[in-house]
Parts: sequence; C-alpha cells; structure tokens
Amino acid sequence: MRITSSSYYNNIYGENNKLNKQLFDVNKQISSRLKIQYAHENPGIFADTLRLDDEITTLTQVKSSAQNAYKISTQTDTTIGELVKTLESMKVKMLNAATDTNSDASLQAIAKELRGIQNNLLTLANSSIGGQYLFSGTATSVKPIGEDKTYQGNDKNLEAFLGSGIKQKYNISGSQLFLGEESKINRTISTNISQFNLNALHGPSRDTQYISASNTIGDLMGNTVANSTADSHFYVQGTRSDGSTFKSEITMTMSDSMGDLMNKIAMAYDPNQANPTTNQVEVSLNSHGQIEIVDKAMGSSKLDFHMVGAVDFDPAAGDAADISDPLIYAATLGDIDNLQPSLTVPSTSNFEEIIDTSKTLYIKEFTKSGFTPSDSANTLEGINYDRTYFAKDGAKLFSNVSQIVGDTNQFALPSTKISEVSALNSTVLHFEGVQIDGTTPYSVDIDMSVNPVTVNGIALTDGLGNNTAPAEMTYQQLTDVINMAITGQATIQASYQYGQTSLSPDGKIIFEDKTTPTTLASIALYDDSSNLYPASGITNGSALTFNANNALMIRDPKMDFFAQIEEIIRSVEEGKKFSNGLDGSNPRNVGVENSIQKLDDMMDHVSRLQAEAGSYSQVLEASSERTDMLIISTKTLQSDIIDTDIAEATLRMQQLSLNYQAMLSSISKVSQLSLVNYL
Repeated sequence: MRITSSSYYNNIYGENNKLNKQLFDVNKQISSRLKIQYAHENPGIFADTLRLDDEITTLTQVKSSAQNAYKISTQTDTTIGELVKTLESMKVKMLNAATDTNSDASLQAIAKELRGIQNNLLTLANSSIGGQYLFSGTATSVKPIGEDKTYQGNDKNLEAFLGSGIKQKYNISGSQLFLGEESKINRTISTNISQFNLNALHGPSRDTQYISASNTIGDLMGNTVANSTADSHFYVQGTRSDGSTFKSEITMTMSDSMGDLMNKIAMAYDPNQANPTTNQVEVSLNSHGQIEIVDKAMGSSKLDFHMVGAVDFDPAAGDAADISDPLIYAATLGDIDNLQPSLTVPSTSNFEEIIDTSKTLYIKEFTKSGFTPSDSANTLEGINYDRTYFAKDGAKLFSNVSQIVGDTNQFALPSTKISEVSALNSTVLHFEGVQIDGTTPYSVDIDMSVNPVTVNGIALTDGLGNNTAPAEMTYQQLTDVINMAITGQATIQASYQYGQTSLSPDGKIIFEDKTTPTTLASIALYDDSSNLYPASGITNGSALTFNANNALMIRDPKMDFFAQIEEIIRSVEEGKKFSNGLDGSNPRNVGVENSIQKLDDMMDHVSRLQAEAGSYSQVLEASSERTDMLIISTKTLQSDIIDTDIAEATLRMQQLSLNYQAMLSSISKVSQLSLVNYL
C-alpha cells in the first residue's frame, strides 16, 4: 500500500489532537478536582451526582428542621421542669396550711405566698422563645393564658420534618398541659356535709364524733329523738362511669350499720351485681363523716352522686304509730317534692332544745352548693339534685356539670349530638327562668320522647328546615333554643344580638348577656322527671344534667390547671381545711386536704409531660446527629463518584506528556528523512 504525504500528515494531525484532548481533559480534572463538568462527558456519573446532590439537600433540610425544633423542645422541657418545681413549692405551702396550729393571720400569709406562686405559674405558662409562645399549639403568636386565666391557644402539634413521610412532634400544647387528661386516674367524688354520731353528740357525754362505717343508721339519724323502730329512707341519684344514670330508694333500719348503707349505695351503681365487692365503685366514709365514692374504671369523668335521707319520728309517742305517714314510704312517695321538711335539725344542733313534738318528719342533707332551687315550694336545698338556677357572675350565667361524650370521655362540642352524651330514655328537657329584661318569665319543654323533637309542641328543625329526630339533635340546637327563650326573640339570628348561649371548652353551658354588665336573666335546665323516684328498686335517673347540687369532685382524669390552682388558693384564703357545705360563702370548695390531693395529681400530670418533652428533645438531637453522619457519608460517596483522584490524574498526565513528547520527537525525525537516506 502506498503511503502518501497527505495520509502521513493526516495521521500525525489526528494523533496530535487526540493526545492534546486527553492532556486537556486530565488537566481540567486536576484543576477543577471533578471528573466531569457536563452531562455529555459521562451521563452515568452525572445522574449519580444529581441523585446524591438531592439527598444531601434533603438531609440538610432535615438537619435544619431538627435543630430548630430541638431548641423549642429543649426550652419546653426546661420550662415544664420549672412548672414542676413551682408546684412542689406550692405543695410545701399547702402542707403548712393543713396544720391545725395555723391562725387566720398565718393562713392569709400563706395565701399571699400562694398568689405569688400563681403569678409565677402564669409567667411560665406564657413563656416564649424567638417571639413564639411555647404552649399555644400552632398558634405561636397567641398568648396561651389570657387575663381571665383561660387557655387561648389550640391543640395542634408542631412537627419537624425528619425525612420523606417522617414527621416528629416537638411541642407540648397548652391544651395538653393545662387542660389535659390522665387515663390512669380514678374519678373520686365526695359529699360536703359532715355527719356526726348524733347519739354520742346528744347523749349524756356530748361526745363530738364523726359518723363511721361501724356506727348504726340510728347513730346517723338520731335514736335519741327518732322512733328506734322507724325506717330511714335514702333517695339516691347519680351517674355511673359509663354515663348511664340511676335513681334508687334505699330503706334501712335504725340497727343497720353505716357500712351496710355504703354497700347498698355501691350496689346502686351496678344493679346487676349482688355482691358489693365486685361493684363498679368503692363507697366509704372519710375522716370527716362525708361519703366518698371512687370510680373503679380509670379514665372516666362521668361519676356523679346525690342523696337525701328522711326518717319518721315522734318523740312524744315513742312507738311506730306514725310510720304509716305516706310521705315516708317509697311506695307512695313518688315525687321527691313531697319530702318537705316539717322539722329540719342540723347535725350539730341540740335536739332537746328545738324539738317540736307535733312534727313527724326529719330530713338529712348530704350535699349543699348554695344554689337557688327552681321550685320555690321545695325550700330545702339538700333535696334538690339538678332543679337549680345557674350561677351568676356579672353578665354571665353558667352551669357546673360538663357534658361528656360517653364513648370517648371528651367534652361535648356544639356539633355533638345529645344522644352521644345520653341514652335520652324518652327525655323531656324543661327550662325556665326570667328573660334578660328581668321581669318576663319563660317556660320551655323540649320533648325528645317524640319524633320529631318538639319545642313547646312545635317541631324542631335544622338549618335546612328538616325535622330533627331525637337521636340527631345537637347541642348547638339546644343552645339556640335557650338563647331565643332567654332573650325573648323569635329567631336565632335576632336572639344572638342580645345574648350568647354556648358550650365552654369544658362542656358547660354559658349564657352571656350582651345588653348589660350585670344580667337580670335566670335559667334552670333539667330533665322534667328529675323529681320522680321509684317505688322500689332502681330506675333510670335524669338523662341529662346541667347544673346540679351534686357531690364535689376530688380527683378526675380531666384537668383545668389554672381553675384548680384558683380553687386550691381559695381554700387557704377561706381557711377551709376540708369541704363544708354549711359554709355559705363557698360551699363547693374542696378544702385544703383535698386540694393537696389535686395538687399531687397536677404534679404527676405535668411531670409526665416533662418526660414527654424530654423524649422529643432526645429524638431530635439523635436525628440531628444521625443526619450529620448521613450527610458526611453521602458526600463521601458523591466524592468517590465525581471527585478527581489527584494522584491518579497527575500520573496519567505525566504519561500522556511523555507520549506526546515521544510523538513529537518521532514526527521530527521522520520529517527530516529524504530519498538520500535510502540510497
């Protein structure tokens, strides 16, 4: 084959360009420290690099999110820790207040210290970091606790992004902290009138002894003044842990023990069980002669209790001649309103000084709340359970019984169906009072025993004009009807211009008068069969209860932090060592001793949330550290793919340089050859 000069120089030119390009590429790799700079140079390396870049960006975002969340969770942990310490300080003060040696001046001094601690708790509750409040949920710009000490935030969670589809909560909302719930707590309630051993109190020795389980019913009711052969009758009404209600009339002889009465009360909470040891509640007498009931079902806030006792006595007759009085026997009682006192004898009174031998009926009260009975004919408060007027505070009227959903133990909302709270049982709700003008009376019956529900005989409709079935009626509809009645307006829209009826966050009905700072209105709302008791056995109680002269709550799974703090401090300010329904100023305050128990539960609740906040911090810290390692690992992998090995590239460049120089040398020598060299 003939090699021409043109072919020779084309070959030299091609090899020269090839080596130049290789030298240029390796030199570019050394200077840029990257194997490639454009996708076309190596599509595989370019794709892997983009994928790893995306992973590094995501991991960097995760690290930033975790670090920011860690700051808030750590501050939350620290702040809740301060709350725990502050509550511990409060408990020390309460234990001091519980001692019998304190004078009134000492108690007031302790109360002032407690007020200072309360202010510190408020400051901690409204803590912020970087302009964000810690305990407002996602409403971080809203102060958690307002001037009225109510929670103003929401119950939503702040969440940190920790990867694809992975989020981590890092806040404790005020809803959890201040209005939280502890499922391991057994609701405990107590009457607030101390009962004495009347036979000891009014006997020759005049001993002051609180009634105990070993005492007799005669000791409770007073054998010294009551016919010793007369029966005592106890009318019980309440709510079980599952939300079902009951009424029962319990008949006891004077020789029966108080322990027997406690057992029969316990059996009323579960009529299907004959053995008191397997009942759903524990009923006992505390050290102050008050009935205390503990729900065996943890996490329920529904337990309720009310009782009134009656005995027929005639000191002059000295026998059972008057026991046939129809007011006494449950078989003929029917209506509790018939149980009107013709003689009431306070437990601490001297019977011999006030006995009227012409009277035959003695009433025993167990709970008093200072409420005004809605039935003026029923003058003794202890007889009334829920037929009472709402309490008044300025422009507001408010009830004291929360509406709680049976299945979830959550507070009712306006949208909650009433049937979710109560089985209804052919209920007719009655409410009455005076309108906001202070003079016009109103009376309304909501009949939920018929379909559709009627209001004073007129069918109740929803917003679309459809008739409402009993199972579909909501609390919003109930509050709308109340608002129209109490404002005297014919339409819902018009009524809310004059007043606002609503459910509070803890499920209580509140009416606010918009026309005056001190309302003249009143309202009593109750089941219209509340006054009816069975002739024997156990029947359904009031299907719905809104404002009740019921037993006081000592322990409960649900918490209202600052409301309970206020009650605790007031027990000291008022010098109440234990609950006392005969104290007209604040008969429903639980007293110092019970407040200590409440404080213990609050401390346990807050401590648990501190541990929860601490766990969030640990997770976030671990996530941040793990992300750091992943970022380093990913960058290392990316470096292996895209970064130039300088030593390898340098060696290759040297080899290419030598090759290039050799090629140039060869070209130079070949170029100098002529035909003379071959002759």
